Amino acid sequence: MTQRPVLFTKRLLDFMFLSGILMTGAIPAVFCRVGRYIKAFSAYYLPLTVLYMASGVLCLLIIWQLRRMFDTVLADDAFVDANTVSLKKMARYSFLISLLSVMRLPFSPTPATVFIIIVFFIAGLFSIVLSQVFAKAVQYKKENDLTI
Repeated sequence: MTQRPVLFTKRLLDFMFLSGILMTGAIPAVFCRVGRYIKAFSAYYLPLTVLYMASGVLCLLIIWQLRRMFDTVLADDAFVDANTVSLKKMARYSFLISLLSVMRLPFSPTPATVFIIIVFFIAGLFSIVLSQVFAKAVQYKKENDLTI
């Protein structure tokens, strides 16, 4: 297997993680400025700031888990229990982002928010299924490693 796409993806995740920290930290200041132009952001500054920052932190946690998984891929040992756990965590984080987005709807109902709800809900379901596939693969790998 060629490592070039994997290394590119790992670097991309690193960039996304670092820029995500900056973007999440900037939310209060950005929303203060945006509130001058969009009424909902000034009228509901605190709840929207909290909901968006919580979603940002959950997105960072998803990226963190992906980075951990890529470390195992780079080590050529992807089928380990830690990746199964990471996928389960990513599912929980995705469902929580969907829930936070549902909570955001009364403050700023937009088609994009509905899209985010659907996408992260599906990502949560996908992560659960993938964690079960990984768990089975880890089980087969362990059995195969014990076979002489």
